[in-house]
Amino acid sequence: MLQTVLNQKPQALCFAALDSKAAIPLLQKFKDAKIPVIGFDSGVDSDIPLATAATDNIAAAGAAADKMAALIGGSGEVAIVAHDQTSRTGIDRVKGFTDQIKNKYPNIKIVATQYGGGDQLKSTDLTKAILQANPNLKGVFGANEGSAIGVLNGVKESGKSGKVTVIGYDSGQQQMDAIRAGTEAGAITQDPIGIGFKCVEAAVNALKGQTLQKNIDTGYKYYDKTNIDNPDIAALLYK
Repeated sequence: MLQTVLNQKPQALCFAALDSKAAIPLLQKFKDAKIPVIGFDSGVDSDIPLATAATDNIAAAGAAADKMAALIGGSGEVAIVAHDQTSRTGIDRVKGFTDQIKNKYPNIKIVATQYGGGDQLKSTDLTKAILQANPNLKGVFGANEGSAIGVLNGVKESGKSGKVTVIGYDSGQQQMDAIRAGTEAGAITQDPIGIGFKCVEAAVNALKGQTLQKNIDTGYKYYDKTNIDNPDIAALLYK
């Protein structure tokens, strides 16, 4: 897809990476062709993108850790089910949650961090295995939509709904329904509209020759059943 776009000789490229390293050789071709590259949502491990418009996933996952700690009373065992170890979002969300727990909550122990590829079925199986191995588990953080839905299903199939605190990331109809029903405590939402807007804005500014801010923080919000229908939250959620 990148090669096809390069052949079309665009004035600028907005790019969201699934793998933080794999696309670098092709992005170098854009740079060589003097085509500015702007990253969005999930960045690359390279200085080729002039800017990246994204959620500060480390800070956002840290906020999820704070919510988890508050909901489980500041002590106990928790686990993480994430999507992957190659995307910037997967790496940063695990790091943000893990570091916050380790640095702020000495009485909370992360007993498992598993990667299900964002696949609901795989994430369900991983969650069930974690619960079986850790019968005293108090909470699970699902680091993207597919992971969170898998966690919800795994908790339900293990007969632990309402007994294990689930915090998710992103949205989707199943997470929204679970939050309203009380089986999911809450989730972090990004600002997808803001991410897209800021990316295009940066591309236009690059073409004007302006100096860009390297990391454009597009913000995040935590939502639960108390605010899920508030206009400022609802505008950011997708079904």
